[in-house]
Formats: sequence, C-alpha cells, structure tokens
Amino acid sequence: MKTRTDPTAPAAERRALLGPNPPRPSEPSNARRSVLSTPDLTRRAFLGRSAGGLGFLALQHLLPPDTHAAPVPSSSSPGHFAPRARAVISLFQHGGPSQMDLFDPKPALTKYGGKPYTAGPLEIHFDKQAGNVLASPFQFQRHGQCGMELSELLPHTASIADQITLVRSMSTGSVDHESALRIIHTGRFLAGLPSLGSWVLYGLGTENENLPAYVVLADPGGLPVDGERNWSSGWLPAVYQGTPFRSGNTPVFNLHTPAGVSAAAREDQLAFLKTLNRGHAARFPENSELTARIANFETAARMQLAVPEALDLSGESAATQRLYGLDNPVTAEYGRRCLLARRLVERGVRYVQLFLNGQPWDTHDKNAERLKNLCARTDQPSAALVRDLQQRGLLDTTAVLWTGEFGRLPISQGKDGRDHNRHAFSLWAAGGGFRAGHIHGATDDFGYRSVQDVVTVSDFHATLLHTLGLDHHRLTFPHEGRPASLTDPEVTHARVVRELLG
Repeated sequence: MKTRTDPTAPAAERRALLGPNPPRPSEPSNARRSVLSTPDLTRRAFLGRSAGGLGFLALQHLLPPDTHAAPVPSSSSPGHFAPRARAVISLFQHGGPSQMDLFDPKPALTKYGGKPYTAGPLEIHFDKQAGNVLASPFQFQRHGQCGMELSELLPHTASIADQITLVRSMSTGSVDHESALRIIHTGRFLAGLPSLGSWVLYGLGTENENLPAYVVLADPGGLPVDGERNWSSGWLPAVYQGTPFRSGNTPVFNLHTPAGVSAAAREDQLAFLKTLNRGHAARFPENSELTARIANFETAARMQLAVPEALDLSGESAATQRLYGLDNPVTAEYGRRCLLARRLVERGVRYVQLFLNGQPWDTHDKNAERLKNLCARTDQPSAALVRDLQQRGLLDTTAVLWTGEFGRLPISQGKDGRDHNRHAFSLWAAGGGFRAGHIHGATDDFGYRSVQDVVTVSDFHATLLHTLGLDHHRLTFPHEGRPASLTDPEVTHARVVRELLG
C-alpha cells in the first residue's frame, strides 16, 4: 500500500493531498475578455472595485460539473490497515480537570489533608500560593462489573463504566496551558503544527462530501484558550483544518443565497467568479489558504441542504432529548452539542470536537464548587452520547474521547484551589476499538505523578490513530525537507498502547 508521501502515488491523489496544481484558466467569453485580460487586475482588486458580495455566493453546484475544481480532502481512504473506528468525537475539557476529585481516588489525601506535603518535591506553577495537602471532599464508589471507582460528581459517567477505558496514568510535557494545549492537540508544544483532527482527515479523507469532514462545535459563550489554533491544520494544506459550527439559527455564516438574487443572475456571477478564482490560483499555486477557500466555496453549495438537516433536532424523540438533558437548562446547551455530534458522525463526518469557552476546568480557586458546576453541566450529556451511540450501533466504529490538557496538584493553591500538574492526569475513551470497562495505569499515593503503565500524550495519539487504521510512523507529510508526522519519532518516541485496545 502506498503511503501518503509516496511520490509514485497517483497524480490525482497527490494533487488532492499535497496542494493545488490547477490548469490555466479557460478562455473567458468575449463579453468579459477585456476586463480579465487587464494585467494589473487581480481578483482582490476586482472584488474591491465591484459592488462586493460575490465571495459568499461561490456555490459551485449551480455551475456545470467541472473536472478542474479546487482540491478537497480525498474521498474515504482505507488507511494503512483494517480500522476499528471510522470517526472520532472529542469532548475537550479546557483547563485541566482535577483527576483526584473525579477519576483517581486517593485516601492519602484524606489522611494527610491540611498537613504539609512531605512525599517529595513538587513542580509548582504558582509557588507563592502553595499550601498543604488538599483532601478531596467528594466520595468515590465502585461502578459496573469492572468495579471502576468514580467520584460522586459523575453519576452518569458511572453508568457507562463498563463501556469506557479510564487511563489514570497520563503525563504531558508542559505545565503551561497554551503549550500543553498544543501538545494534546498537535503532539508538540511548538505553535503552528497540524492538529490531530487535521491529521486524521489527511489520512482518511471524507465520507460525506456534503458536509465538512472535520467539524468544531463551538461554545456559544466564546472561543477556548488558544482559539482557532486548537483545530488548525498548521502547515498541512488548509483544506484539512476544522470547520466551526456556531450555535443558533446560523451555524455557518453566508451559507444561504441573499434575498432578491435570481437563479440566473447568481449563475452568471458564479461563472465569472469561477474564472477569476482559477486565474488567481494559477498565479499562486503554493497558497493552500486560497485553495482551501475555493474548495470551501464548493463544499458550501452542497452544505446548503445537508447542514440544516443535520442540525435539525426536531426529528429526535422526546426520550432522546431527555437522555441528553435538553429538558434541563443546566445541561441543555452542552447536551445539544453532544447530540449534534452524534448526528454528524451518523452522517459521515470524520472528526467532531466540542470545546468550552475559556478554560473553565482551571480551578485555581473554589476547586470543589467549580467542579460541581462543571460536572452538572457536562456529565449527563457526555454519558448520553456514549449510550446513544451504543444503542444505534455506532459505538463500535466511533471513538469518544474525554480529556483536558493536564491535571491538578495534590496540595492547595491558596485557600481552596488546585494548581497545574503535568505529571499526572486522567482521561477516558469509549468505543472505536478501545477496551471496555478497563482501568489503566496508576499514580502515586497522592495522585501527583503517574508511576505505573505511564501513557504520554504521543502514546495516546499513536493509539487513537491505530484504532482508525493509521500507522503513526507512516502517516507523514513532507515539511522542511523531511517527512513530518503527528508523533515525530525524533522527539516523542511514541508507541501504540495495546493494553488500551479491546
């Protein structure tokens, strides 16, 4: 099987994956030749001089079929070997959820609560506010046949204990939010690298050309910390970046045709714009952002019918809506996005991410109070997603991931907060080939450091790619003179953690 960087791969595949190589623009009609042949008339100049408003009308399906359309993510690829999962839903929890209050019970915290921490040195981010050992105020109980111990804050997650893999021994390379976010999303702390979702789309292509293959369901309250870099395609062609869907009646701006524009006028405008786009792309073949924009215009046409249908929850049963908590104002907003995530993967979307505004799990103060509120908002919808996928026969082929960028410290910050901790955090995954009802790894007595069966972020990336039928060593793209990858072998030494797989 040819890898993504194989120079002998078919030309059409290499064009789709490695960037545009468009033909020269076709000869314009007589009516337009004098305008288009003006040497100094660029596409931008034309749009600036005209009445404007043409860009959002670039809906190519109104034009005759064209074999020279801009490159888009390739149709579904078989990957490197037989996959277990075909799609991923990432429920990302910005800020660093406290593992010892949610997933990793530590009796030693209760025993030594309020006393100085004497178990060894700690890496403390805000050292001037460092306090004594902070006991968790929450009770833990065993759940499911697997006996998974979970906090009382997670009663709905407890109901799916036998469906999830709980990793208690995660570690990462940075104690700083932005750097840790880049590691969890791109594999390294450097800015400007492709996100995990972009690598998945690059490796596997799209299953439904009427919808973006990589969708971000944004928080209506605003962007998360590090903003759009969380779903950037970095130096991969821009067609592989995430497409944000907004809440409300207009999930995608400028998708519909403005009132008063006739079909005939629109088709004529689009034909003219199409010629301009081709000419501009031919002059700047290295500009993947331009290629992505043209490809997005084409996708936008097909999205006009597909997006409203996919986001319309009116056909969902009352029982399903209650399952996700849509009848409760506390859970309704997050529940709606979890339900939309299920509907999107059901329709062939490859990678869906949910984000929260800011970094709400960053509990530097009022740790217990803030955890209560966050779990009340997210626990039921997160578990409902797993249960709903399972009921519909989709869980086996959809990997659901719940994680933040790092964990918290066993001592207090100030009166009642917890500081950052890169040496230990917990995450869970369900479906898509992950081992159901499995608890993996362990931390020390205080939950500070992962000490048994440690899993790095890059290890987890390699494992997730494996469930999708992708070899993390072979999923490469030429960058700066060498084949670059999500799990750079010169830096991460990543491995597939087969104990996490069923």
